[in-house]
Amino acid sequence: MVIMNGKEVSKLRNEELKQKIDASIKKVGRAPSLAVILVGDDPASHIYVNSKVRQAKEVGINSTDIKLPESTSSKELADLIKKLNDDDNVDGILIQLPLPKHIKEGDMLDLVDPNKDVDGFSVLNQGKLFQNRDSILSATPKGIINLIDHYKIELEGINATVIGRSLIVGMPMAKLLLNRNATVTTCHRYTKNLVEHTKNADLIVVATGQKHLIKKDMVKEGVIIIDVGINREGNKIYGDVDYENVKEVASYITPVPGGVGPMTISALLENVYEVFSKKFQIK
Repeated sequence: MVIMNGKEVSKLRNEELKQKIDASIKKVGRAPSLAVILVGDDPASHIYVNSKVRQAKEVGINSTDIKLPESTSSKELADLIKKLNDDDNVDGILIQLPLPKHIKEGDMLDLVDPNKDVDGFSVLNQGKLFQNRDSILSATPKGIINLIDHYKIELEGINATVIGRSLIVGMPMAKLLLNRNATVTTCHRYTKNLVEHTKNADLIVVATGQKHLIKKDMVKEGVIIIDVGINREGNKIYGDVDYENVKEVASYITPVPGGVGPMTISALLENVYEVFSKKFQIK
């Protein structure tokens, strides 16, 4: 059994990214820049944003952290997004989710300039993904593919089951696996007899937000497990997989924390550099 150490892999990728950014700064005279918008006081969101901002700085990306009160209106947020779209010194824009309930997330995400949409959440970037066009990929699915590639796991021809069909993880993840010629099954809350699908899977990607949904008796020997779940209970974080028991039969497995999370931030930072390098035609 191999533990897929996202913390170590992301560290290696960030070191490589920093070298690219340092070289690019010498060519164009400035660093890539990222604007991060946080609306409200969700404690988890603050933790995520602080981590993104800190790691952006470590690789040489200038990050502006814009915190807005819970009472911010849709118009106020829209005006800010448009202002950042028009600012030539801002290369990437990230809206930390979730937004307060009175703001429609989809409307705000689609206002972001597709060329600055470093989270890959806009309808245009997701539409391009599903038409196999060049697009900015959602950070979590991209990070998972990067992790799989690091461990040299061959995806062609395998049976992959993706549990969860969100536009942020499940749906783009399924498409990226299809692009690698895996045979993909997507499961969700209305799936009947989930274990029938998990038992048949060579690879399982689970992103449901349900603690220990996947148990040892639901998977086959040698399965590859990618656990995207973040479930907080007190001071502890649990995944969607019963890690301690499932690891006994898995060939590869991601821990929680320290697996997919660091790879997501790494992929986000790579997206910022990609939009920056494309803008300045850096090869």
